[in-house]
Amino acid sequence: MQLKHLKTLLTPQEGAAKVTCSAWAPNNTKFAVCTVDRVVLLYDEQGERRDKFSTKPLDSKYGKQSYVVNDMAFSPDSTKIAIGQSDNIIFVYRIGEDWGDKKAICNKFVQTSAVTCLLWPAEHAIVYGLVDGKVRLANTQTNKSSTIYGTESCVVSLASNISAKGVLSGHADGTVVRYFFDDEGSGESQGKLLIHPCPPYALAWGANSIMVGGCDKKVVAYGREGHILQTFDYTRDRTEREFTVAATSPSGQSVVFGSYDRLRVFNWAPRRGVWDEAKPKEIVNLYTITSLAWKKDGSRLCAGTLCGGVELFDCCLNVQKWPLNPI
Repeated sequence: MQLKHLKTLLTPQEGAAKVTCSAWAPNNTKFAVCTVDRVVLLYDEQGERRDKFSTKPLDSKYGKQSYVVNDMAFSPDSTKIAIGQSDNIIFVYRIGEDWGDKKAICNKFVQTSAVTCLLWPAEHAIVYGLVDGKVRLANTQTNKSSTIYGTESCVVSLASNISAKGVLSGHADGTVVRYFFDDEGSGESQGKLLIHPCPPYALAWGANSIMVGGCDKKVVAYGREGHILQTFDYTRDRTEREFTVAATSPSGQSVVFGSYDRLRVFNWAPRRGVWDEAKPKEIVNLYTITSLAWKKDGSRLCAGTLCGGVELFDCCLNVQKWPLNPI
């Protein structure tokens, strides 16, 4: 799989205007992006902006400048968006099925600390991580939340497996924890899985292994029980910087890592049982990549940047040309 740049969805600004999060709807018809201005922009599958709505603070007396949106996710039916905020709350907005439908808050989950990241893997279940190290579950049907497990270290990343029945959480102390709603008969262990040498901000769960990147300029592939399979070391590359975010293709056969001016693509080679690195996608003046979102049909990838830009890429499979035999 290789990346081909298609278009710029959001033009970058002169200074920092970080794209804090982005997400594709499961039905592939909507793409949402949020920047530091706390406004969610909605695009259609062609990359045309069609709608937007403003998010709200937990307490209006502190004003709109009192928080940032740290993460968001569409509901499985694509009609709602969960917004995780730094002011200790998750709001769930009903956005409807059609463009221009009225946007309304239908759930709110107040927390004891800031929400850092979230996933929406099942119909009524939102999984999210907090600054205080807890990974929790919010039930949109009962409007109640509960703790799945707690740690002593801030949750910096979350990733799910292909079936969305397992969750990985990455923590500031380097720990990666695995939790299953259903292990689907795999027999794989739960709990602390591995300790990465640096905070695993770029965390991906592929079909055959777990891949982690961070500020040490390395990408490490770990096996199902946390042992190291491969290490891609870029410490001698002066143009490389820390890995800030990662995304897994819907098939789990490709993983993309974002850093500075660069997207690194890794493809699983099933015959050899290893990850192969494709030619990286380098874009001058793209700056730090802060968000990645993969379309659910696997055809598109969107990258948000520190300067507020959003770029749309086509995910092309490698095509081999075979000469035709003359008639």
